[in-house]
Amino acid sequence: MEIYLDGRYVSEGEASISVFDHGLLYGDGIFEGIRVYNRRIFKLDEHLNRLYGGAKAIMLEVPLRVDDLKAAIVETVRRNDLTDGYVRLVVTRGKGDLGLNPLKCPKPTVFIIASTISIYPDDVYHQGMKIVTVSTRRNSIEALNPRIKSLNYLNNVLATLEVNCSDAQEGLMLNADGYVTECIVDNFFLVDQGVVVTPPTSTGALKGITRDTVMELAVEAGYKVEERVITLHDVYVADEAFLTGTAAEIAPITNVDERLISDGQPGPVTTDLMKRFHDYARSNGTPID
Repeated sequence: MEIYLDGRYVSEGEASISVFDHGLLYGDGIFEGIRVYNRRIFKLDEHLNRLYGGAKAIMLEVPLRVDDLKAAIVETVRRNDLTDGYVRLVVTRGKGDLGLNPLKCPKPTVFIIASTISIYPDDVYHQGMKIVTVSTRRNSIEALNPRIKSLNYLNNVLATLEVNCSDAQEGLMLNADGYVTECIVDNFFLVDQGVVVTPPTSTGALKGITRDTVMELAVEAGYKVEERVITLHDVYVADEAFLTGTAAEIAPITNVDERLISDGQPGPVTTDLMKRFHDYARSNGTPID
């Protein structure tokens, strides 16, 4: 495996950053997870737009121009000969001292990993998954806006620890007001009488790239799509439910807090959108050849 690290391509064993890097010490940095389908990098421009937007929000200057970073991503995928895979792009504040002040970090660190990933077993996509509502609340948007994909994922880790103590495969997170935000690492959707519904980002949900793509595909397919506040009651009585994410793609949810969603099988809208997304993703993106 070859990894891009600050302008060089190095082996996994050679890829190292300083123990004084503030990405490690404080989670001070941003990242993107990007998929590769059929030797095409999916929604690369959208991911980079989000990355640079997050960088601006935290006053972190990405040390490469957009075109240069895009070229580095393409080259990293090419060097690892990926046909289908996953890219992790990370920009940290860089090496500093043991203090918190970002001004003590003169040069950000950039690294790109291109490999494979599997979040859920294959049977989940055919039979659906079981999820549970966790007690860990999603970070307040006043404290950390979910539009920023920061390196600090302890909120998600604590929620995952709760799921690990259950027989579920994923967790559903609420905000401080008790409204549904998203799953631990994926966006959440339900289907209510044919309407595809997802929480607005103002509740604490990430503006996911896959989320936006699914919403666009649903509209093109003739479904009505709404962003609206969702309660747990709305989830329990939904006709269908599913999650979306770069790594997970679209995965049906058939059981929430020991309550079957409808008949406990992946629904027709979910199944239709899964196929549409799969077809779309494999034929769109930035070619690496």
